[in-house]
Amino acid sequence: MLEDLKKEATERMTKCVAALKLEFKRMRTGRASTALLEHVKVDYYGTDTPLAQIANVIVEDARTLAVTPWDKSMVPIIERAIHKSDLGLTPNTAGAVIRLPMPPLTEERRRDLVKAAKQETENARVAVRNVRRDVMNELKDMLKEKLITQDDEKRAHDEVQKLTDRFIAELDGVFAEKEKDLLHV
Repeated sequence: MLEDLKKEATERMTKCVAALKLEFKRMRTGRASTALLEHVKVDYYGTDTPLAQIANVIVEDARTLAVTPWDKSMVPIIERAIHKSDLGLTPNTAGAVIRLPMPPLTEERRRDLVKAAKQETENARVAVRNVRRDVMNELKDMLKEKLITQDDEKRAHDEVQKLTDRFIAELDGVFAEKEKDLLHV
């Protein structure tokens, strides 16, 4: 029973780390990455559709993304969707290919991105702590119902705290890596 609790807590905390990494993928650095356009939705005949489902997105060079729609009539609609996104990119269209040059980041913009990354990391830490709180509450309930002893509860409490500390340290490592990436010119 206690092993199941720890296993569930580990899975949930792992998901918190994975969610932070996914969020960081979307965060723009100086380099082009197809992950930047993953959240862009395009109005495809009345349905919001992910860009990757209606176009081919590739990295042309270190600072340029190329979007080639499968339906040529979608070019202006895709351009509008990219303009509406919060990426701050300006599409350049040449026939059926939309090119997205990545402008170099200014020092001020880099600092803003680091602040946003720090905020995302703090949100992930809170999520990990919430998992810990849920497990601790379950342990207290199990103790009240006499399903576990006080020694078992204390031991599980310490193990969950160690697990929490390990995942918080992992989140901090992911943040430090992203911060280094963002501040690298």
